[in-house]
Amino acid sequence: MSYFFKIASLPQEIIQIHQLNYQTFVEEIPQHTPNPERRLIDRFHDENTYLICLHEEKVVGMLAVRTQRPFSLDDKIDDLDQYLPFVPEKIVEVRLLAVDAKHRRGRIFYGLMRFLMRYLKKQGIDFAVISGTTRELKLYHHFGFTPFAKRVGTKKAEYQPMYLTYDTYRRSDAFRIIDMTSSYLAGPVGVEKHVYEAFAKEAKSHRNDEFIMQMKHIQKKLCSLTQVSHVQILLGSGTLANDAVAAQLSLEPGCGLILVNGEFGKRLVDHASRFSLNFDILEEAYGQPLSLDRIEELLKKKVYRWVWLVHCETSTGVLNDLPRMTRLGKKYGVQVVCDCISSLGTVPCDLKDVFMATGVSGKAIGALTGLSFVFHKERIQPSSRLPRYLDLGMYQEWDSIPYSHSSNLMNALSVTLDQFTDSKVYEETSSMYDWVRNQLEQRLGLKILAPRDVSAPGILTIELDPRLSSSRIGERMLDQGFHLQFESSYLKQRNWLQVAFMGKIKRENFVRMLDSLEQVIKEGKDDFTQTDCSTK
Repeated sequence: MSYFFKIASLPQEIIQIHQLNYQTFVEEIPQHTPNPERRLIDRFHDENTYLICLHEEKVVGMLAVRTQRPFSLDDKIDDLDQYLPFVPEKIVEVRLLAVDAKHRRGRIFYGLMRFLMRYLKKQGIDFAVISGTTRELKLYHHFGFTPFAKRVGTKKAEYQPMYLTYDTYRRSDAFRIIDMTSSYLAGPVGVEKHVYEAFAKEAKSHRNDEFIMQMKHIQKKLCSLTQVSHVQILLGSGTLANDAVAAQLSLEPGCGLILVNGEFGKRLVDHASRFSLNFDILEEAYGQPLSLDRIEELLKKKVYRWVWLVHCETSTGVLNDLPRMTRLGKKYGVQVVCDCISSLGTVPCDLKDVFMATGVSGKAIGALTGLSFVFHKERIQPSSRLPRYLDLGMYQEWDSIPYSHSSNLMNALSVTLDQFTDSKVYEETSSMYDWVRNQLEQRLGLKILAPRDVSAPGILTIELDPRLSSSRIGERMLDQGFHLQFESSYLKQRNWLQVAFMGKIKRENFVRMLDSLEQVIKEGKDDFTQTDCSTK
């Protein structure tokens, strides 16, 4: 059952608000006098902003916010402000919290509260007051509302004045649940409970024998996963791993070639430039695969020592052909270096013929962000020419523990790697990708950037109609409790939206997400049409 949260704007929504208001505050809570129309129009209606929950275009939940003083509580409590814990800069009154009796389940209350707090934050409001019915004090307390002053109203309809701040909200029992949006990001990804439990174990010294054994065990798992002989585990992000690769390449003689067909290919150029590497660039349009024919033409004309590429180009959703690239490398005696940060865990990665490759713990592997990997074909010797923290030879010499490390992050990583012993994990990701892509293209009429035959099953990039705004859609999806990828500057510049498949997301969550996305896109098109008509 899908619910959709929005600010009321349509005439039929306003009528239904009056009807739900009547059902709640006349028939259920006898606060007002019955009338034959069975509608209750609030006395502050023209000043209210209504946050509503729709189910199949019917208003099944609502609340009203109003910033104009005097509040209804001002009429009931003399000198209201003296009872508040501090003088807020901006204050709002929340009223008319109501949910249709047939839909009184946690999801609507949680959804309305999420929507309310996001709305208040956008408006710069840091304090809210409410008259909470004494029939539901436990519910209000659950969401962080705090009583103040004496109760008001009548015996039949008694209310407790309460206030809500960001602090009381964050300390509430409900906050942890409300704050857990359903994540469709490429990272950080949703992490399962047993992974958090492993992370929370007591920290151990990086010189502890047990930790040293754990490091060897995890290295063995990672090597088995990728068919390589060596891997170093660094304490840091994928950027650190790619910097370490660039540092190592600075020791290599000759010229390199960097392949670019997206934002993260461009970042490889930046890594290389910062180490003053000698290299050429071969670039393709964003969303297009790397041309192996063009690459081979370059390899025929010039001697290159290494070629550096991104396997899964996260910015576009293109999966570059690493197996063919390694075959070309063998044919022309070129070392292949690869950023596998977004492919590791979404597709099988056979890196046995790759000179160096990078990965991370916090994407499709499903652990927590904070560890990065450098896989390498040969043993690496330390070099005094490199910064200590980037010297892969130091990691090799010290069994990947030359400096302080994190047993907590390693614990989390260890329990996630076991899932990749079964190839079904890749089949499930691919199957989910195909199903969601079909829904987006056929049902929602959206355009996916990457051609299907070169698409990466870990992430898809949506090219939005110019009438729609990726930022607005992303924000509205957050209002619904779904976090799609839209905040990165390169996505905003191109009006792209992304859905990632790198966490443990159930199909029913995808169903609800797609239902909400369909509504948000319709809303965006309607807004554009209304704006367009008003300017003609």
